[in-house]
Amino acid sequence: MDLSSEDWMASLPEELWDVPLSNLAIPGSHDAMTYCLDCCCSPLVPSEPDNLRLLDRLFPCITRPFIIKWATTQYKSIEEQLSMGIRYFDFRIAHKPNDSSNDLYFKHAIYTHLTAQETLQSVASWLHAHPKEVVILACSHFEGMTYELHQAFVSTLNKLFDSKLCPWTETVLTLRSLWKSGYQVILSYDYHGKALNEDELWPAIPYWWADQPTAKGVITYLESKKNQGRPGDFFVAGLNLTTDRSYIVEHICQSLRTLTFSNWESLQKWLKDQQPGSSPKSLNIIAGDFLGPLPLCPLVIALNQKLLKKNCIR
Repeated sequence: MDLSSEDWMASLPEELWDVPLSNLAIPGSHDAMTYCLDCCCSPLVPSEPDNLRLLDRLFPCITRPFIIKWATTQYKSIEEQLSMGIRYFDFRIAHKPNDSSNDLYFKHAIYTHLTAQETLQSVASWLHAHPKEVVILACSHFEGMTYELHQAFVSTLNKLFDSKLCPWTETVLTLRSLWKSGYQVILSYDYHGKALNEDELWPAIPYWWADQPTAKGVITYLESKKNQGRPGDFFVAGLNLTTDRSYIVEHICQSLRTLTFSNWESLQKWLKDQQPGSSPKSLNIIAGDFLGPLPLCPLVIALNQKLLKKNCIR
């Protein structure tokens, strides 16, 4: 294992320890848990279109291979992603219909076989072994969840991470200040229902999502967002490609993996030219798909070297 990636925050030059975390370049995992989608036993998520749900009931032998081909965005486990250097995780939480338990899962068209609790326990264990690494957990979607399930889930998160949770009221978010306080988890919770009244829950982090099937489309969108100026705090630039169902039907021999790999050269070239920092066109979190097979992590981490130039550190 490359220790510079496994503990890359701890390995940053001391000149960067006082740079706000929102001004660092941070690798992120889009739809982080799709490596463990339950193709065999999971029902379709209720929000999927009725015609797909009907087709899946009648001909799962046809629909399931396509779902896996186009819903899978990652191949590496959560522990492997952490050790590769991923520090932002896109977690899409859901409760299965007709499930009498409080078990929560992750979802993308179908549900994962790993529960949210056992996954987050793995994150907590990894952080315990890497006390100077800080993660941003972006929990969202929450399909099928009642207010009571939210309360139970937040209670579980508090127990798992305890004093590692950084309150959203914290005003100084640098590596040095976080290390001093023992904080390792920034918990973004994108929920707009009845207030949960938890100081540890950060608001939703903006995600620049191009919704495009080509590198050219993604880059054009991201450049337009950069020209509008960066948000004042954390935000995500998504390098992930997206297709609609008509595209899938017209490209029956492709998959999200082949599409992503065929566009990677252009995305990689654009990525190498990016700049972290506080300037209006700088980037912060950069998220993508198929991390590991594609070297997004080392490329994003390396961008922080640009901050060592005297005029870039703020």
